[in-house]
Amino acid sequence: MLKMTDISKTFNPGTVNEKPVLKGLSLHIHPGDFITVIGGNGAGKSTMLNVIAGVHKSDGGQILLDGTDITYLPEQKRARLLGRVFQDPMMGTAANMSIEENLAMAFRRTKHRGLRWGVSASEVAGYREALSRLELGLEDRLTSKVGLLSGGQRQALTLLMATLQKPKLLLLDEHTAALDPKTAAKVLDLTEEIISEDHLTALMVTHNMRDAIKLGNRLIMMHDGRIIYDVSGEEKKNLQVEDLLKKFETAAGEALANDRMLLAN
Repeated sequence: MLKMTDISKTFNPGTVNEKPVLKGLSLHIHPGDFITVIGGNGAGKSTMLNVIAGVHKSDGGQILLDGTDITYLPEQKRARLLGRVFQDPMMGTAANMSIEENLAMAFRRTKHRGLRWGVSASEVAGYREALSRLELGLEDRLTSKVGLLSGGQRQALTLLMATLQKPKLLLLDEHTAALDPKTAAKVLDLTEEIISEDHLTALMVTHNMRDAIKLGNRLIMMHDGRIIYDVSGEEKKNLQVEDLLKKFETAAGEALANDRMLLAN
């Protein structure tokens, strides 16, 4: 589904602030893969997602999505192919618009747009059905402004919006990091359910090693702009947090010095 080959990215090249972030990164994602991504600060996790999404252009290498070269495709055109949920619950929705209007924007993202804006009765019925799977009561609040929702409700809504048109690839960038533990667990359960039921291909960055082990069929560990560990199948199922820490130390040649990751586990 996605093939990244020898991707490099350096910020502020040729200046005193030059910072190489991705260094010849290669990754092949198969259709139906649900990959969790872990790594310390500055490992290149979010930059990798931003390069896939087109927020940052890579300095070298190639990106193929479902066989199509998107290496130089503008971000707005990639948005038709990708779904994305950010760390900040406020980023994925329009606060001054209603739940119904937000869903309508997401639903029509890949469709031809005319002058007509009104939401049809059949669309409303579809939105109610989609919202009911969240089990948050939002199906009865279609006309409520999204700005009135809690962070967890907004993030769940963003997740639904990102998957409404079944994207070729779903990008999740620490999408539960800003939520309280109970709400984060709920959003993670919804994430797993939607990806499984809709047969989506997904790439999820997380700082929580337990979540990285529990979720998905494959786990990759990044360090210094490269993938240093890639595990799937029975080996992944049998992993423990202690195993990941040892793998990191062996592959990176140093102990993991990331309080956020260690405290989350």
